[in-house]
Order: sequence, then structure tokens, then C-alpha cells
Amino acid sequence: MDIIIVGCGKVGSALAEVLSSEHNITMIDLSEDKINSVTNDYDIMGIAGNCLHTDVLDEANVDKTGIFIAVTNSDEVNILSCLIARKMGARHCISRVRSPEFGKQIVFMREELGISMMVNPDYNAANEIAKVLRYPEAINIESFAKGQVDLAEIRITRGSILDGVALSQLSRRLKLDVLICAVQRGEELIIPNGNFVIKADDKIHITASHSAMVKFFRSISAAYREKRVKSAVLIGGGRTAYHLAKQLIEMGVKVKIIEIDEQRCLELSESLNKVNISCADGTDHDILREERVYDADAVVTLTGIDEENILLSLLAKKNGVTKVVTKVNRMSLIELSDTLNLDSIVSPKSITVNQILQYVRAKQNSLGNSVTTLYRLVGDRLEAIEFVVRDKKEYVDVPLKKLKIRSGILIASIVRGNELIIPRGDDCLKVNDSVVVITTSKGFHDLSNIFD
Repeated sequence: MDIIIVGCGKVGSALAEVLSSEHNITMIDLSEDKINSVTNDYDIMGIAGNCLHTDVLDEANVDKTGIFIAVTNSDEVNILSCLIARKMGARHCISRVRSPEFGKQIVFMREELGISMMVNPDYNAANEIAKVLRYPEAINIESFAKGQVDLAEIRITRGSILDGVALSQLSRRLKLDVLICAVQRGEELIIPNGNFVIKADDKIHITASHSAMVKFFRSISAAYREKRVKSAVLIGGGRTAYHLAKQLIEMGVKVKIIEIDEQRCLELSESLNKVNISCADGTDHDILREERVYDADAVVTLTGIDEENILLSLLAKKNGVTKVVTKVNRMSLIELSDTLNLDSIVSPKSITVNQILQYVRAKQNSLGNSVTTLYRLVGDRLEAIEFVVRDKKEYVDVPLKKLKIRSGILIASIVRGNELIIPRGDDCLKVNDSVVVITTSKGFHDLSNIFD
């Protein structure tokens, strides 16, 4: 597919890296240095110019473009370039927007202006943070099959009822239909079998239905109800804090935002009347004690500087805060999370890239590609991929125990209509099933690729 990406920032470059192996990519940016950098790094075309100029879009062959993706730093430029590209023949247009005002007009822009998708990184990051605050024991939670399957990452603590349990005993002990599909033990990443024994400090990745996941958390924690987040402090009052505070208030959580900018505090006070807004320097240790930040059930660090967020999170953990969530965008710093023993890392950049990739893959499906969702986990070392069985292939209606699945791969769940199946050896794949596969390998574009 021919794809144009406008904007060579972090998101645009990340999209180019992933999509260049499967598609013909053309990048447009005002900076010639940035264009030279991405074209040297990836096998793509680059044009240094203004994406609002029709001659630049003509040079990029916009009329032959399957998907036009605008991810510059300006909402207005992204939206306007999509409108021009659509008028010039681009079949689908994706615009990144940050302003909450544009978020209210998504339906109008899609139906009346022809913008296929609008991605708001701050709103999506807030959604991810709210998800992990619903389950304080979880480090991260992803969803597949339109929300029917949850994939949660959990750290096993010393004394946990799972410490020392073999996977073959897990369902019997918990009386739940769940599957541990990957384990991170130190630097080692393992796709486990039934003989594998869980140990303290392991990070496990578990798949289950939403209801089974709730019961799982209740089973592994006698104090589950007491651990529920009832109060949260957000350090930094940007757009993510605004969206997150609205969601937490609806969840019945008491919210305080600490923001240093007085004008921003006034804006937040006007739009969030149920939230306690404190105009103060959230990076000052004395202020944090004065504001009783460490008494909260959860602390979320949302300043605009990754290093500040990491240091504030470490400080909150050191002072006994049960649940700490850190906003980080730079991949090199995200990879430090294990070393620093941080709880939950949320990256607006990664969330935005994944959401756009899911849309691109959905369009690929009409051309025969069966991947509908893909998440990269554990610093890109683990992939969770959702496939759809579109045709009757050689592996359909054959018991899984008779199929030879490649090493480093596990079928984690099968969704058939409204039924979620945690697969066993006698289960079969059928046409129209959604299948979630966990793998330490990369580059799978079709379900048939996982079989020898």
C-alpha cells in the first residue's frame, strides 16, 4: 500500500520504521535534515516541503495514496492537510489532534469532512492510565477482540499465592479459566509450558476474559477490595491530566492535581470543579510532603519532562505509595523501567503509534492480511498479535495438539462470536475466529506463519 506520513517527529519516525517493511512510504516534513535522517535510516522516499502546498502533495503522488497520516505538532496543520489530501484523491486520512475542542467534533469531521480517524494521544494515554488504576496489581493491561480478551502484566511478589505454583496447577488452584502466556524472569523472556513454576519477582503476562480477570485479581489478593484506588494525585496539569481527572472522578476516585502554572490552574479549576487543584511546584520535595502526596493510594507523574516523571515516581515509591504510574515517551528511558523497578509506564507516543498501526492493518485485511491488532511488549521483545481466520485453511478444524506450532509461540485465546476459549489440546480453530498469539519472534503477517 502507498502511505504518506506528514511530520518526522517521534511518532512519524516510529510509524515509518514499522511500516516501511510492508508498504511504500513517503514522508513529508519542512526540515530537510529530518527528511535526510529518516530516508537514510529506512527504505522510504522523503520530500522536504510544506504539506499544505498542493505541488508538494502532487510530488508525493497523493492521488495514488491508500492512507495519508498527518502527525505534525500542529492540530490545525494536521486537519487541513488531511482535508487537502482527501480532496486530491487520498482514500483514507488520519489526523493526530490534541485539543479537547477538536475531540468533540470527531463525528462531524469523519462524516462531513472525510477524515477517517482522529487520534488524541493525551486522551488515549489517560484511558490507559485509568485502566491500570482500576487494577492496582497490574503493571499494564491491553485488550483484544473488541474488549472481549484482556492481557495483563503482573509482578509476582514474595508470599503471593502464585509463588512456587506450576502452571499446570494454576486453573485448578484458582478455579478460573486463565492462561499465563509469557514470563519475564530477570533478562530472560520465556513462553512457558505446563511444567513451568512461577517464582517471586517474575513478571507474568496473563490472558482472560474481563470477568475472569477481575476474579483473578480477587483470588490472588485477599486485600483486593482494600487495594482499590480511592485517592490519586496527578503531578502536572496538562491535557492528559485533564482527561484522566474526568475519568477518575466518574470512577469515584478523589483527585488532586498539582500544577505550577497559575493560568493553567485557573483553566483546570473552571473545567474540573470536583478536582482539588493546587498551584505549586510538584517537583519540590517539601511541597509534596506539604500536599500530603504520599498519603494517596496512587500517584501519576505527568510533567512534560520524562526524567522528572521518573524521579518523582521513584520518590513516591520510596515514600510508600502503593500504585505509581509514570508518563514516559523516550524509548531509551522506557527500557530503564525494569532496572529502576518502576510500576507502570505509559507512553502517549507508543499508544498513538499502535492505534494508527491497528487502523492500517484493518485496511490491509481487505487485501488479505489477517492481522487486526498488534502490541509490542517488554521493550519490543514480545508481540501479542490478533489474527482473524478468514478462510478454511489446512489448520482449520484440526485439534491444536495435532498441529506443529513453531517454538517461541503460544496461542493465548480464541474468540468465537461472544465465546472466549482459553485453548487446550482438543480445541480447534474455525473460520471467523479471532485468535490471539503471543510470540518472541517478529514479522508474522498471517496465522499460517505460526505453523511448521
